[in-house]
Amino acid sequence: MKLKTTLSQPASFYVLCLLVFLFGGLFQPGDWYTQLNKAPWTPPNLAFPIAWTILYVMIAIVGHQISKLGDSSLLILWFLQLGVNALWSWVFFGQNWTVVGLIDLLLLFLIVAIMAYRLATMNSNTVNTKLTAWLLAPYLVWLSLATSLNAFIVLNN
Repeated sequence: MKLKTTLSQPASFYVLCLLVFLFGGLFQPGDWYTQLNKAPWTPPNLAFPIAWTILYVMIAIVGHQISKLGDSSLLILWFLQLGVNALWSWVFFGQNWTVVGLIDLLLLFLIVAIMAYRLATMNSNTVNTKLTAWLLAPYLVWLSLATSLNAFIVLNN
């Protein structure tokens, strides 16, 4: 089966996001994390899997919409953000590299912001690119929060 045909199926994007979600779940906060000085605005632990479940559904929808556009550079950005996203849990929780985790989040934010901008300024007869760009807004908000939490840890530990 050709990659283009496979990527035209919405399920393939959900599966990819599920795999990243499961990969991230392999690296749980342990004793190391509980000992850190964390930001006062750190959400309760239960908020993270709930937020990421919703975000990954939206990320999958965006990926499928991008695949329908036929814009290979946007699709590359989508895969790149997914890969950078997947690395954060391994870097931060798996390796305890807080500074590298912060750099990862800054890069991820930049990639997602570029995707949102490109989608928002694009015209298409097949995809509502403006709506697709707005689907990335909660992701950018969450990444802003995650970046602030990671930065607090870097600066206060």
